[in-house]
Amino acid sequence: MLPAPIILVGKTLGELENLLLTWGEPRYRGEQIAHWLYGQIVDDVGSMSNIPGILRTRLAEETVLHPARVETVRHSVDGTRKYLLSLGDEALIETVYIPEISRTTVCISTQVGCGMGCTFCATGLGGLTRNLTSGEIVDQILQVALDVGALPSNVVFMGMGEPLANYEQLLKAIAIINAPWGLDIGIRHLTISTCGVVPGIRRLGKEGLGLTLAVSLHAADDEKRSQIMPINNIYSIGELMGSLQGYVKDTSRRVTIEYALMADFNDSMADARNLVGLLEGLLCHVNLIPINPVQGGPHTKPRDSQVEKFLGALKRSGLAVSIRKERGQDIAAACGQLRGQWEAE
Repeated sequence: MLPAPIILVGKTLGELENLLLTWGEPRYRGEQIAHWLYGQIVDDVGSMSNIPGILRTRLAEETVLHPARVETVRHSVDGTRKYLLSLGDEALIETVYIPEISRTTVCISTQVGCGMGCTFCATGLGGLTRNLTSGEIVDQILQVALDVGALPSNVVFMGMGEPLANYEQLLKAIAIINAPWGLDIGIRHLTISTCGVVPGIRRLGKEGLGLTLAVSLHAADDEKRSQIMPINNIYSIGELMGSLQGYVKDTSRRVTIEYALMADFNDSMADARNLVGLLEGLLCHVNLIPINPVQGGPHTKPRDSQVEKFLGALKRSGLAVSIRKERGQDIAAACGQLRGQWEAE
């Protein structure tokens, strides 16, 4: 039986250099290959023009550049693109590209499925299959860049899965995305979105990275939050808020509070007052998200008038707050929707 091919995307510069050294090649060949993988974003070894032909042949025979391939792309009228990617074991993940006037953003997945079980999320309905490797995380950005012709300015770990539940591979992917020899995307252009894995938040704050942390809160009291987010039965809102205060202290970075508004559940003026009280003293920005309903799910989108009332109450309290602009509704851009449709067909 032939050995499994070596997957190159996801390897650090040091790992590429060590691989080439074991092949009897000079160390600098690793830097050249990193340039082609992450800088030029080639999709075949033949494009590596400064690599000797004999080495290109060996690379073609013994390695695979990209661990993911695009199965389908959906294009929205607003320019958003949603990608369904398949991996080596035929697992499916989703990635979203969002173009804006001043920046472009790619939302990427960190797991196949998700084990957190949030009731308003299509990904969580199918449970967790496995973690992604660093290469499978990074390659989502590269596959989008191959399609649109450029790397994004911003990356958000806000696709399928809970990033902090795949901590080691997440950190390795961030190193590749941020490194000058890698994708060279600035650390302040990276955002990790978590449902509230408190030990991961505390650990991340101590890393000294300075990236943006976004936290899915969605309710300001334990009873209500536990109804929609099982993670709250493990880490209470009090524990979560303590970890966020620690993150701000460790990083001097403002955190983003994600709050999905659900009609007649968490969108009342009493809910707004509770949220204001909870966030008092926390350096944060609140991102209100009128929920994207999940087929068969229990929650519905609130009326626009109710969203505006909620927004106004938070603004009057002095909180920094905005409403997330809806993107890609016509292409099932919410996490898990496209994968679910594809598997059902």
